[in-house]
Amino acid sequence: QVQLVESGGGLVQPGGSLRLSCAASGSFFSNNIMGWYRQPPGKERELVATISNYGVTNYAGPVKDRFTISRGNAKNTVYLEMNSLKSEDTAVYYCNLLIIVGGRNYWGKGTLVTVSS
Repeated sequence: QVQLVESGGGLVQPGGSLRLSCAASGSFFSNNIMGWYRQPPGKERELVATISNYGVTNYAGPVKDRFTISRGNAKNTVYLEMNSLKSEDTAVYYCNLLIIVGGRNYWGKGTLVTVSS
């Protein structure tokens, strides 16, 4: 049973920084992509950033140059460093694990990030 647990959300002022963490437990193939998605209030879930087990990254346009995704040495953790936060970054942030072979998709329960003064 694969489980993803996010942490690090909270309230931050505009222009501030926050770091999200996600730890994956259970057994899964090493050929995978981990990522972060977010769902702003009243909107659809959207891509934030992804990183493959080879370290290849992909960012959504609105967060490029402000957010940085990385993986831990054990490859079962993923981080999202968020800088220069804006009110429009307010959302529930979800961790995702996509297994390349077979296409299994796993989600965390989400962590709330609120950017407000």
